[in-house]
Amino acid sequence: MARAFLFVLDSFGVGGAPDAAAYGDEGADTLGHIAEFCAAGAGDRAGLRQGPLSLPNMSELGLMHIARSASGRFPAGMPLPEKVYGIYGAATEISRGKDTPSGHWEIAGTPVSFDWGYFPIEGDAFPQEFIEALCREADVPGILGNCHASGTEIIARLGEEHIRTGKPICYTSSDSVFQVAAHEVHFGLDRLLAFCRLARGLLDPYNIGRVIARPFIGQSASTFQRTGNRRDFSVLPPEPTLLDRLIEHGRHVHAVGKIGDIFAHQGISRVIKANGNEALMDASLSAIDAAEDGDLVFTNFVDFDMIYGHRRDVPGYAAALEAFDARLPEVHKKLKPGDLVVLTADHGCDPTWRGTDHTRERVPVIAYGPGIRSRSIGVRRSYADIGESIARHLGIPAGAHGRSFL
Repeated sequence: MARAFLFVLDSFGVGGAPDAAAYGDEGADTLGHIAEFCAAGAGDRAGLRQGPLSLPNMSELGLMHIARSASGRFPAGMPLPEKVYGIYGAATEISRGKDTPSGHWEIAGTPVSFDWGYFPIEGDAFPQEFIEALCREADVPGILGNCHASGTEIIARLGEEHIRTGKPICYTSSDSVFQVAAHEVHFGLDRLLAFCRLARGLLDPYNIGRVIARPFIGQSASTFQRTGNRRDFSVLPPEPTLLDRLIEHGRHVHAVGKIGDIFAHQGISRVIKANGNEALMDASLSAIDAAEDGDLVFTNFVDFDMIYGHRRDVPGYAAALEAFDARLPEVHKKLKPGDLVVLTADHGCDPTWRGTDHTRERVPVIAYGPGIRSRSIGVRRSYADIGESIARHLGIPAGAHGRSFL
C-alpha cells in the first residue's frame, strides 16, 4: 500500500524567507509571533484559549526544530519534545509573489517564474474598459467598491447599498485577485458565479491569478456574514503539475476544500467540498478511507488564512492551530503500511503583521508514516521538493523541478 495525504495549513509560515524584504515582510513569522504573543498572554481569549501555544503532536513531528532552522529560534513558551518522529524541515518559495495559486502550484512541483498582474493601490483599482465590458456582458447597473479592501469590512460598509441597487461589490488586495461579494438571496448565488466566470475571461489579458466569489447572507451591516459557498476561479498552472502526472499514470487525486479551484480543476479525480477546518478534517479522514493504492488526498485548511490570518486574529489563529493539532491522532490511526502524510503551508499570513495580506515566509515540511525514519531535511530550496517527494513515494517519474527528500 503506497498512498499519500498532503495537508496544506493555509498561511502557516515559519518566518525566515531570504527575500522577505523585497515584499515588505522582513521579520514576518506567523508561527513565531503567534507563540510569542501567546507566551506573553496576548493570545488569551475568554472561552476560547489561554496560555502558551500548545502543539504537542506537531512538536513531536519536528515543528520546533523546523522553526529554528527557518528563522533561527525556537517558538517562545513551547516545550521541546523528548523525541522527534518523522521527517522535518522547512522550504523556501522560489515562485514570484506570495499568492495562494503560486504556493500550491510550487508545492505540486510547478514553480511560477512569471510576474502576476496586480491592481493599483491608489484611486480606482480596476481598468474602466474592463468594468464597462463586465457590466455590459453581465447586465448589471454597475459595481460598488472598486478598491483594495478587507472582505468583511467592505461587506459591512457596502452590503446594504448592494442589496438596494443590485450592484455587486468588487474589490482586491495585494494579491493578484479580483473578488466579488454578493448576497446569496438578493443577488443570487448562481448569478454571482456566472458574473465571476465572465470576469475570469475578461481578466486573462491582465494576468490576474484568481477571481473569487464571496457570497454572503444577512439583512444589515450588523448581521452580514459570508457563507461556505465561496468559489475560486484560477488560471491554469503554466505546465503540468504533480496532479496531472498522477492522473496520467492512472492514479486518483482526491481534492478536499478549495484545491480543485486552485488548480482550475485540472488533474483532479474527485472534488470534496467542506466549510471550515473541522469539516475539512472530517472530509479528509473520509477521503483517506476511500483512497486506493497510489492515490493522493490533497486538502487545503483555509480557516488559518481566511478567518484568522487576514483578520489579524492571534487568539483565533492559535486556537485553530491547537484544534488541528489535537486531531492529528485521528489521521495516525487511519494509516496503513506504506502511507505518507505531509503537512506544509503555501505562504505566511502573520496575524501580528501590518496590513491584512499574506506575508513572504518559509513554510514547514513535516512528513511521516509507518516505517519512515526520523531525520532532518534542513531548509529546502523550493516547495517543489514536496511534490517530487510525493511523486517518488507514489512511484511515478520525477518532474522537471524539485528534488525528493525521500
